[in-house]
Amino acid sequence: MTELRIPDRGDRESLGAFVARAVRFDAATVVRLRQRNEHLVEAWATTPFDVLVTRAVEGKVTPSDVTVSGNELLAALTVARSDRMDPGPPRDLLWRSELPPTGSWRALDTLPVTVVSDLADRGVELARENVGPHGTPPASLMDQTVLTVSGEHDEVKVPMRCLFALSGMGFVDSSLTDDVVRVSTTDAWLRIDARYGAVLRRRHALLPLLL
Repeated sequence: MTELRIPDRGDRESLGAFVARAVRFDAATVVRLRQRNEHLVEAWATTPFDVLVTRAVEGKVTPSDVTVSGNELLAALTVARSDRMDPGPPRDLLWRSELPPTGSWRALDTLPVTVVSDLADRGVELARENVGPHGTPPASLMDQTVLTVSGEHDEVKVPMRCLFALSGMGFVDSSLTDDVVRVSTTDAWLRIDARYGAVLRRRHALLPLLL
């Protein structure tokens, strides 16, 4: 039986807000719940921007890696009367995205949240003026580099699609003027951590298999 336990009410509300945003992007979305360690559960979702989003809260999930319906998980979090809930039956076959490694991340730099929020707001305004046929911005706009972040041994270009996801998921709060956004990388992945969640994207496209 699938069971999710989140002791803290604030964490339940925080996860509920994360799932609600993901469902708003796609009513048929699924959420992958994974036990990161003894104390933390990660929730993962895809977005229309071809970027993964994640949020971690204190808790336990059984099985330790399971995919469930976003709508059913949201309903469970909304009506939960205790810290234990049924997030719905497993829907593992519906999860088709690769997840990044759990370790080996290299911290690259920190950015003021006001800068990131301002860039995201400008991008959203531009996107509204250039909405594609499916209601999302054109790929040319989403792939536009808006930041280049450099560290001691690495440099990464941050595309607009990552800021769209940060903004759309409500991960940044520009009113917290002293807050920062952390950028880290592996050889294959880019990760941007904000106060309320993180966005992740492959740095390089996977090569097709040649049979």
